[in-house]
Amino acid sequence: MLAGASAPAEGPLRFAAGLYRAQARMAIALEHAHAERPLCGRLRDDVARLVKRADEIIRYAAAHGPPVLAAQALARGDDDRSVACARLRAWWDGGRTSSEDYLSRALLRPYVEVLARRGIAPDRVHRPGHCPVCGGAPWIAARRAESDGDGARRSLGCALCGGEWSINRIRCPCCAEEDPARLPSFQSDAHPTARLEACETCRRYVKSIDLTVDARALPEVDDLVSIGLDLWAAREGFTRIEPGLAGL
Repeated sequence: MLAGASAPAEGPLRFAAGLYRAQARMAIALEHAHAERPLCGRLRDDVARLVKRADEIIRYAAAHGPPVLAAQALARGDDDRSVACARLRAWWDGGRTSSEDYLSRALLRPYVEVLARRGIAPDRVHRPGHCPVCGGAPWIAARRAESDGDGARRSLGCALCGGEWSINRIRCPCCAEEDPARLPSFQSDAHPTARLEACETCRRYVKSIDLTVDARALPEVDDLVSIGLDLWAAREGFTRIEPGLAGL
């Protein structure tokens, strides 16, 4: 529905749909693997089992991803097992960011989602402002109506496990700035449900989707419809805390 209504976002939306399907199949395969021999949440011990099931996502990114991602995926298709494992561990340990290595995050998400469903804590450093379950960075925010009618509740969405956690409405998730004068927000009439919640202190931002306007929205998917806001933010010198599905 979104792809048909937004020509600029159609490509990213259709790519995201295919990526989600490939990740779902990888998650199912990891669930079966867990039933045979439990995953432990320590990537150094589990990583070989991920790499064994990563081919479909890599092939999909090579065939259908935007040019830069497609080239990276094509090159990684030739990695031997040890190099493939080292790439995932480097991202996991914070040696590379999602803006540098989108593909590793895409490969790790099914694994961490399985861990979250099973109640297994990943062995990652939990930084302030990050997901309390897996330590992932927030790539989207959502605003929902409070039951008492006192404004909207703000929550952050994790780029790694897909979970959500609440955060103060006036607070930067990246540097914890709480001065309202340093926390501007930006909107466009073209995208009334989306806004950029920025920070003048660290020059970072998170995009927020207003579910009080349309409760049907899936924030990390509906984010793609307003890619133009991310391009504007980049021109203004702001950097997204964690890239969305389009890599921006």
